[in-house]
Amino acid sequence: MQIRKRMLIRERTETDEMGAPCEPLTRVAALAVLRNPLAGKDHADLSELFDCGALLGAQLAAEAVAALGAPPVSYGKAAIVGTLGAAEHGAALLHPRLGKPVRAAIGGGKALMPSNVKTGGIGAVIDLPLGHKDDPWSFDHIDTLSVTVPDAPLPGEIVVCVGMADGARVRARVGSGPT
Repeated sequence: MQIRKRMLIRERTETDEMGAPCEPLTRVAALAVLRNPLAGKDHADLSELFDCGALLGAQLAAEAVAALGAPPVSYGKAAIVGTLGAAEHGAALLHPRLGKPVRAAIGGGKALMPSNVKTGGIGAVIDLPLGHKDDPWSFDHIDTLSVTVPDAPLPGEIVVCVGMADGARVRARVGSGPT
């Protein structure tokens, strides 16, 4: 796995959209920009990306947990695949093995980790979905963090993102669904 760069985004919200003070919310995203070994190739076998996903999960989760500064309540993952690759290359990084080391880093994670994958060019924005780590029916924790890397992904690269938050959306009041 060849990583070109890493990036860390930390966002802290202290007022709601109307400017009223609220319970602070911190959301973080740890990103890695890596060379896509399958870019421009017709490969049916994506397994070489599975182990990369596990390594990235451990590394990015450790960075995100450290930056969050509080126990993670929500989590999510996303990938932007450069134009010489396929969305399935991002899925191969995110789905089979990335989640287990993230769950280990946060000490739990019973709920499915929400995800988003797309192809895109340099500077593409992706909405990194977040959901409660243990309660999939907590609607108040369903959120997104829009992220971009200004010089990535190059056509033969993939941007991989792991996100976390220390609480629900600002002034969340939708509640929960059936359990």
